[in-house]
Parts: sequence; C-alpha cells; structure tokens
Amino acid sequence: MTSLSRRRFVTAATLASLAPALPAWAAKNPAKPAIDPIFGDDIVRLDYNESPYGPSPAAVKAMELGARQSGRYYYEQQVRLIELFARQNKVPNDHVAVFCGSRSPLQYGLARSAGARSVVTAAPTYDSVASGARYVGAAVHEVALDARHAHDVRGMLAADAQAGVIYLCNPNNPTGTLTPHADIEYLVSHKPKGCLAIIDEAYLHFSDAPPCLNLAVENDDVMVLRTFSKLYGMAGARLGLVIARPELLKDLQRFNGRNFISVSTSLGGIASLEDPDLVALRKRTNRHILQDTVQRLQAAGYRCTDAQANCFMIALGRPAQPVIDALEQRKVQVGRVFGAWPEWMRVTVGTAEQMQVFLNQFFSVMQHS
Repeated sequence: MTSLSRRRFVTAATLASLAPALPAWAAKNPAKPAIDPIFGDDIVRLDYNESPYGPSPAAVKAMELGARQSGRYYYEQQVRLIELFARQNKVPNDHVAVFCGSRSPLQYGLARSAGARSVVTAAPTYDSVASGARYVGAAVHEVALDARHAHDVRGMLAADAQAGVIYLCNPNNPTGTLTPHADIEYLVSHKPKGCLAIIDEAYLHFSDAPPCLNLAVENDDVMVLRTFSKLYGMAGARLGLVIARPELLKDLQRFNGRNFISVSTSLGGIASLEDPDLVALRKRTNRHILQDTVQRLQAAGYRCTDAQANCFMIALGRPAQPVIDALEQRKVQVGRVFGAWPEWMRVTVGTAEQMQVFLNQFFSVMQHS
C-alpha cells in the first residue's frame, strides 16, 4: 500500500480523477474534520457506536446538578428513574431494574443461566456475549444470520435443545439489521424450558421496530436490555435498564448485591426520558445521515446492510483489517473485524461532517491499496 500522510485528505481534483468509480458527490470539496470537543483532536471516531452528540442539554444540566449533590447517595433518584420508565412504557415498576450500563446484567444473565448449558447467539452479533459465555465455561453455538441479515431463530432453536441462554440483539450489532417481531415471539414461545432469552434493544430507538417489553412481562426467563449509551448519548455515564419478572431481577441482583448508580447518572437519565422531542429528533437525524451515506456507497458499487440503527456494515470484497488499519492512519477509526464476516467493515453513523470525511478517506484507501 502506498505510504500516505496521516493528516492529508483527498483533494477535489484527486476525487474527480477517480470517476466513474465514484459518484458525482465525491467531486465536491472534502469536509474538514471537526476538532473533537472532548479529546481536542481531529480524529473521526466511528468505532464504538457512540453518539457523536453526547447527552442532551437538559441531561447535561441535570448531571451537573447531580455532581453538586454527590455528597449523598440520593437513592430516591434511582427510584424516580425506574418509576418514570415504567410509567412511560406501561410496565410494572417491579419489572424494571437499573444497572451501570447493560453489559453488566448481560454478564449476570450468562452467569445465572449458562453454566453447564450452552449459549446460542447469531453470527455476527455483539461479541461480548460469546466471550462472556466462554468465561463462565459455557459452550457457544453461533448461528449465521439469514439471507435478510436477520436472526435465524429456528436455526438458533435447533442449535441446542438444552441451551441455557439464547441472545438476540434487535436491531443487531454490528449489522444494524432488524429481526421481525413475529420471529422473536416464536423464539420466546419455543425456547427450551428454563432457557433465558436475552433480547438486547440497545439500538431500538433508531428503528421503527416494536419493542419486546411485553415478552419480558408475560414470560418467565425473558429479559430485555435497554441502554442510554446509544441514542441518549450517555455512554460514559453508564446507565442501563433490565425489564424482566421480579424473580429474575432478584437473581441478577445477587451477582452484584444492591445495585446502585450515581445520582448524576440517575438525573441525566430522568432528564433524557422527560425530553419529549429528543428521541424523534435524534432518530430522524441519524436516519438521514445513514441513508445518505449508504446511498453514496451503493452508487459507488458497494453493498451495505439494510441498517436501522446507528451502525452499518460495508462489504469490501477483501479482508477488512488492512482497510481498517489504513483508515486509522488517516485519523478515521471504524469498527473491529467480526470473525463471521471478515470482509465486511462496521461503521458507526457520526455527524454529516464526520461521514463526509469518512467517505473521502474510504474511497481513497480502496482506490490506492
């Protein structure tokens, strides 16, 4: 691969010279990278499915208030958060529990229900599930996504008739694709007795998919995960929710004693839920930028997943790791390689400006490497 400066961006003349491989939009002047307000650099971070917008203004204000009140526990703010979420989503209060992010209860669920029984996941999907399962000594069955890039729920059910955990992420990470609600209902109604179904809805707010909270309320051994790390922009604040029957929530709590989050995080979560326009605005913004980016890639001949989240994947037709490395040298960080799809690359949806920089650098890398 040609050695290129870490700071150089493709000029309009260079982009124009690549036609007809690139669409007309690429001949425009490339966007300049914005200085990251936190890190103070010009790295475009599209690797961890974080929100580029951070907490809402109301959440920031509430979290600042929480910081000033952090001399006390204020456990009642956590109770307020639970009650607000339960009321908004029409589920009983005692079916909702708060955790420091959604990864912790996911791992607790594996520890509770895997053991000598196996864990069934899709491939590719959130890979912390497989690594967490192996940590507790459970066998892992990875079932390929179907032709629509949805979970093959019948294949997952057939993978092990005595599975201890079945994990389903909807929309899926890393593909951003949806699994039909009817398929999820089928999985819950046909799972092995005593098997824990974990339905991860970390990215649900970006899509039009119906939620699965009712499945957790109506069935034993079903837990739904929610997080404030994605659309709400609170990844660093660590706030997640579990919706499940009280007996299951009690089981999860015994792995961590009395679960407690900071007052600042509680207040930020409450402010986020109380903002009547936040979800719709960020969902609309993300969808517009996602669709625009994917359309430009498709016009240049690349195949992308039909993503309904804040991440998507691109089929490169070559091993993804060298492309990822080349982009990092140009200060564009994208997702890691997923073993099931070694020639696909995951990209987080950033701001319009960030995606313009990504596209300029991506097309240049693919042309010259």
